[in-house]
Amino acid sequence: MTDTPPEIERIMRDKLMARSGEERSRGEERFVMGAQMFDSAREMVKASLSPGLSKAEQRRQLFKRLYGRELT
Repeated sequence: MTDTPPEIERIMRDKLMARSGEERSRGEERFVMGAQMFDSAREMVKASLSPGLSKAEQRRQLFKRLYGRELT
C-alpha cells in the first residue's frame, strides 16, 4: 500500500534513475543509496529495541523485525 500519488512516484523514480556519480556508474550509485537506506533502517530498529538485551538477543530481534521471521 502506498499513499504517494503516481505522479510523485514517477518524478522520484526519474530523479533516482538520473543520478550519476563522477566515479560510479548510475547502477552503482543506486546500489550504494539502497545500502545506505538499509543501514539507516537497521539503526532505527536497533534504537527501538529494549535496553539491556544481550548481543545475541539484539541480533535475533533485529533479524525478526527486518525480515519478519525468527532466526534459526
